[in-house]
Amino acid sequence: MKKLIFISLIIISVISCKKTEWSPEGPTDVRVKNLQSDFTFYNVIIKTAGGRDTTGNIKALGTIIPGDTSNYQRVTFAYPLAEISATINGQLFSTGAFQSTYLTYISRHRITYEVYISNLTKKELKIDDVIFDEPLVLK
Repeated sequence: MKKLIFISLIIISVISCKKTEWSPEGPTDVRVKNLQSDFTFYNVIIKTAGGRDTTGNIKALGTIIPGDTSNYQRVTFAYPLAEISATINGQLFSTGAFQSTYLTYISRHRITYEVYISNLTKKELKIDDVIFDEPLVLK
């Protein structure tokens, strides 16, 4: 009798276990907004994976005039941080590299990185905010 109760408890435990649902890593559609700047960003490049495989995560976004936003580009996966570089007045500006090891990825969304020049003399860009525009619907 004890064996039967023990086996039934094990079976009930196994049946009641539920697999955790994880949201998919991506893809993610990203774009950059030239925020609070009087300068045009030329040759904008975005890298959405710091320290991970970069295949499908480096995209050229072209030129972004002040207050404007680039077109969306699809990347394999994205994080709340990104490495964004642009040529401004003939000089290369960048947000700098980042490490994505402990960051939570952004799953299937269309997002906008709002970027501004944080230090003109050090040629630094900074991400002010990441706007979740809408969920990405894959067909």
